[in-house]
Amino acid sequence: MSDLPRKAVTRTAKLAALPLGFAGRATWGLGKRIVGESAEIVGRELQQRTADQLFKVLGELKGGAMKFGQALSVFESALPEEVAGPYRAALTKLQEAAPPMPTSTVHRVLGERLGEDWPDLFLEFEDKPAAAASIGQVHRGVWHDGREVAVKVQYPGAGEALLSDLNQLSRFARLLGPLIPGMDIKPLIAELKDRVSEELDYGLESQAQQAHAEEFTDDPDVVVPGVVHQCDQILITEWIDGIPLSEIISDGTREQRDRAGQLLARFLFSGPARTGLLHADPHPGNFRLLPGGPAGEDDWRLGVLDFGTVDRLPGGLPAPIGDSLRMTLDGEAEAVYELLCVEGFVKDSIELDPSAVLDYLLPIIEPARADEFTFTRGWMRSQAARIADPRSPAYQLGKQLNLPPAYLLIHRVTLSTIGVLCQLGATVRLREELEEWLPGFATEEATEEEPAAEA
Repeated sequence: MSDLPRKAVTRTAKLAALPLGFAGRATWGLGKRIVGESAEIVGRELQQRTADQLFKVLGELKGGAMKFGQALSVFESALPEEVAGPYRAALTKLQEAAPPMPTSTVHRVLGERLGEDWPDLFLEFEDKPAAAASIGQVHRGVWHDGREVAVKVQYPGAGEALLSDLNQLSRFARLLGPLIPGMDIKPLIAELKDRVSEELDYGLESQAQQAHAEEFTDDPDVVVPGVVHQCDQILITEWIDGIPLSEIISDGTREQRDRAGQLLARFLFSGPARTGLLHADPHPGNFRLLPGGPAGEDDWRLGVLDFGTVDRLPGGLPAPIGDSLRMTLDGEAEAVYELLCVEGFVKDSIELDPSAVLDYLLPIIEPARADEFTFTRGWMRSQAARIADPRSPAYQLGKQLNLPPAYLLIHRVTLSTIGVLCQLGATVRLREELEEWLPGFATEEATEEEPAAEA
């Protein structure tokens, strides 16, 4: 434990160097502007250099630094291609890996939590970690009853590191803003901080994962590993193999990309309806493609991992989301505006033009209009640019809208999932999933037809 304070100082120094680096590059950029290079070229170079340093530092750390990097990484699709290209590999690495804990520390934690005879609980235990995340790492093993298991061991001092990193990152959130067009970094960091205690509680994670595992037992499309054992700082679950979604993004076939995208959308909307819980950490490191879907070995199922962050929605996703989405697609400007006011998206002190609000929303919900939609980085970039350009009406209107606290996590999860779909370049029948699972979205006519169809 004596090395923890020294490590904390090192972490703080690395993070503290980030704003200094940003300031230095800003001065460099000003010099380039003075000698005549265009603002657009200089801005692009600044963005790329800033991103390079940011993800290099975040990739070397665990805790809140890695958590923030993973949350940010799914929005890579919004960046201009010439900026995103050079550090896409660094983002992918953030989604899958982090420096491992020493084996002696792992054994010590296992001994403290499972008892000194912990090796007797396993037929096999691999000291080399199979995966690492922001607050713990996973080891592969075989439980005493013969089941292959994933053993998640929490890093000692993880909570302190998580909060310390996020507090420090929030201090220069304004400088990080230009990295992702149209995205406000500060609320993202604040929301990650709000979830710290939940994510550290493996008891809560165990309950959320087991609820999903039971609901999705024998599901033809989604696989959630069951919980085998849980105690403080240790979570043991069934092991699942499969291809990480990050590999599908970089090297997957068209069929794999489309299947992964369809199942990701299905899980996003069906999970809350079926379990009353929303999986709230949708980055590619938490998903796998497993062979053996409904059409046989050449088909695929979606494996879902890490339930440390969930939104508890006992009634499923709020019906006003489906209502407003349906009415927007139908062009009902006045009704949409009234609902947004009731739900708190438009504050009482502000009055907006309902037609302008409709024009703002329609391009964003384009994927829900067609029978199928191909999510691309280009589409994501165009949406980000439209909302981020101070000269555009969308930018001015977006600044006046409000995001109620009850919708904050749902909003981030939805945006993050869309970001992953764009990284996949998947063609998805999104409307089909919305009609099946999103309360309020299906028309009354469609709802009335369902019993007849079943008969």
